[in-house]
Amino acid sequence: MPQGIIIGLWLGLAILAANLPWLSERWLLVIACNGRSKPFWLRLMECGLLYGLVLGMGFGFEYKATGAVHAQDWEFYTVTLCLFAVSALPGFIYRYQLRRLLEQAGR
Repeated sequence: MPQGIIIGLWLGLAILAANLPWLSERWLLVIACNGRSKPFWLRLMECGLLYGLVLGMGFGFEYKATGAVHAQDWEFYTVTLCLFAVSALPGFIYRYQLRRLLEQAGR
């Protein structure tokens, strides 16, 4: 598989993983939260776990493509975490702002 397709697939999965905690009421899409809404801190913890999963997948793809994983400094992790948080913005806005407005409009 060409490297460009792998990178595009990985970025698409990262964007999907960033939005999943805000769109689902289940813990990691599996465990129900007793009919209640998931608390904010649980959503943040789920975002952290999914960030680690996406980061691990990226390292796996890098190892598969080049045969080695290159060492990274703290700046790399800061930038990728910020990009993950920015890509989670559509799900966050839907969860805490848009959904409430749609319910008020009766849709």
